[in-house]
Formats: sequence, C-alpha cells, structure tokens
Amino acid sequence: MTFDLLYVEKDNLSEVHWAWHRSSPFPRMRGVMRAEMAEQQKVILHADLDAFYASVEQRDRPELQGRPVAVGGEGPRGVVAAASYEARHFGVHSAMPSFEARRLCPRLVFLRGNMALYQHESRKVFEIFRSFSPQVEGLSLDEAFLDLTGTERLLGRPKEVGDALRAQVRDTLDLPLSVGIAPVKMVAKIASETAKPDGLFEVMPGEVRGFLDPLPVHRIWGVGIVAQGRLHAAGFHTLGDLARAADSALRDSLGDWGIEMARLARGEDFREVDPYRKVVSYGEENTFERDVEDLGVLESAIRSHAESVARRLRRDGVRASTVVIKWKTAQRIAPGPRGHPVRTRRMTLAHAVDDGVEIAAAAKRLLAETGPTEPVRLIGVSCTNLVKARASQLSVFPRADGEKRNKLNQVLDRITERFGKRALRRADRAQTARAGLSLQIKRGDDG
Repeated sequence: MTFDLLYVEKDNLSEVHWAWHRSSPFPRMRGVMRAEMAEQQKVILHADLDAFYASVEQRDRPELQGRPVAVGGEGPRGVVAAASYEARHFGVHSAMPSFEARRLCPRLVFLRGNMALYQHESRKVFEIFRSFSPQVEGLSLDEAFLDLTGTERLLGRPKEVGDALRAQVRDTLDLPLSVGIAPVKMVAKIASETAKPDGLFEVMPGEVRGFLDPLPVHRIWGVGIVAQGRLHAAGFHTLGDLARAADSALRDSLGDWGIEMARLARGEDFREVDPYRKVVSYGEENTFERDVEDLGVLESAIRSHAESVARRLRRDGVRASTVVIKWKTAQRIAPGPRGHPVRTRRMTLAHAVDDGVEIAAAAKRLLAETGPTEPVRLIGVSCTNLVKARASQLSVFPRADGEKRNKLNQVLDRITERFGKRALRRADRAQTARAGLSLQIKRGDDG
C-alpha cells in the first residue's frame, strides 16, 4: 500500500489529502479526505512487537517454538535482551541478569542474538506502519507511535485500524504485535502493555481517568526505580493518588517535577507524535566479560566504537564537534543495577568530524589524561554537537589529508554495506569479548 501525501497548514485548518495508488484492505481508503484535525480528538496508536528478538528467533527456528527462549549474553555479566512468553512464565524478563534467568528457568535456551537480522525485520515492520499513517514516531526497533487523528472516515474506526495493522504484520512477517489506542501517547503506551501478548486495548477519551487511577506509579512512562522511590516516599503509590493531589502539596514534597507527574497521572500528555525527532548524539558501548584495566584493551574497544560511530555519522550525513568517553567502574558501591559508578569525560574539537581515526584519537587522549585509574566493566564512545556534513566541510584551514581520508572512508563504507560490519577491521592485538548482545538502538546503523 503506497500513498502520496500533501499537508497544508492554513490558520487553524489542516488539510490532508491521501491518494492510494493500489487497492487497500479499507474501501474508504480510496479517494481524498479533508480533515479539520485541529478541532478533533487526538487518536494515538502505540504498536509494540511482542518479545521481538525472541519472536524472530522462534519464527525462523521451528525447533524453538513452544520452548523458553532468551536472547542476550549467557555469561556472568550477560543480560537478557528479550524473553519469549514461555520464558516469562518462569519469571524471566528483559534486563534481568542472565545468571538469574538461568536459576529461574534451568531449561532456558540462551541465544547470543543477531542484531543485523532484527534491524532488517524492523525496517519491514516500519514500512507497514507507514502504510497506515504518515505520522510514525519510532521509539526503538520494535515499537512506535502512529497518529490516526482525523483518519476515521478514510480508514475506519481506530480499533478496526489496529486490528488491520496487527493482521498485516502477522500475515506479512509472522510476528505478534500488541496495540494500544488512546487520546494521548502515555495512555496508548500503557494500553499496549495491557494488551500483551498479541492483543489490542483501546481507551476511549471518557475512560482515561478510570483506566489510569488504579495503576501503580511506575506505569508512568519514564518513571524508573529511583523516581518510583521518590513518589513512594512522598506517599504516592497509585496514579489516582497523584492525580487527586493538590499542586501545593506536590510542589512541597516533589517540586515542579511532582506537578508534571500529576498531569501525566491525569492523562494530560500534550506530546505530539514526532516522526522527525532530532538526534543529539551517536554512541557505542559494551560491557566486558571480565573487568579490564589493560590500557591496550581499552584503546582497542575505543577504536572499534569510534569506527562504528563514524560510519553511522557518515551514513546520516552529519559530523560531530564533541567526543565523549564513558566508563563504568568494576567496583560496586551500592546494590542493584546502578551500583557501579558511571563516569564521563568530553572534548570539543576544533572542527566537526565524521572520521573514526580522529574520533578515536580524541577518545584515547581523554582516556589517557582523565580516564579510569581502576579496572572497568564498561567502556563507551559517543559524539555530540552535530552539524550537517556539507556545512562542516567549509573550513578556513582544510586538512592536507582530508580528501584522502574521505575517499578511504567512502570505500570502507561501501565494503561494509555490501559485506557487513565484520568484513573489515583494523589490525589489533588487544581484542576482548563483549558480555553479550548490544541493546542499543543505533541511529544511522542499518546492520
């Protein structure tokens, strides 16, 4: 299904003309729609693939169907990236340490995972998403928001659209998809969680408060363990507790942050579906299987990360002016996932770059001058302060080797694109293994 889209803003009126070139599952999708979107109730759909990595593996390997499967690192520092619903029956879930998952489910099948495959399947899924709405905001490889506002006469009722979307993903890719529909983004996301596995849940505008009030505060999008602790300490355990609280009491106990949490608890989420979210940084990191203090090993990891970040910068046509290194110390200072301190150091360069050698040089300088003095369990490199590549190429003092380096990088990019990221790497004596699959969703990386 493909369409041409013309979007015109005129005062408070938005005109959207959709013309599909092929037949569609919706008879009303043929023709032209005029929607006064500004005057209509928002309709937001949140689509979330169920246990995405594990579902892809079970689909492609029939012998795994019906068995408890986890994708991630199996070693002592491995983390579960995705768990099949058979594994979840035993209490296994994503972000759980692998040794704990194995304790809960001794028959668990552990797979290292294949990020290139998951990215490839994700692109197919997002093509389907965009065939239902031009306004698609991806949150990760396996979930997105779709804005369906003003499309009812064209597509049908939101629930019909959600059912059709799930059916198309299932029929085309043989993957399960859960869908939540609501007037605002946060409620739609919670609704899709309620629909799991492989279901659909719709919250109508008049049902928002009744749906939210009994839920625990950690269901607010973005509230983690620390924020949940703050809310509990202030006496707020459910969204209804927050929603009914006076602003003065919230400000006294939690400051302005508490007032914002109460707005969300009432379903007052004014965030729009944004298909053009601005990227502010590119990064790569890994956790080592064993603590590392050898400078050569750390520099090797930094070079690898710098090349990966540079390749993605070039793919997206941007350059970066600031290089950042990040490390996590081996010594634990507190229990829980945040028990290992995280440190960062940054350097702003004289000119914006997209070259791995230059990024690595800056990162290694940071490592040598201000880096860790004790063993580390994680090392990362990121780049920020981004500019368009064309703008950054206009330099008063162009580098003598700049043109040669650019040509070399173009050749390397073509080889990588054709044969994969492992086809070439710089010769290095100090390689070491990662603890498991990288969980990062990386802009500019097509696998």
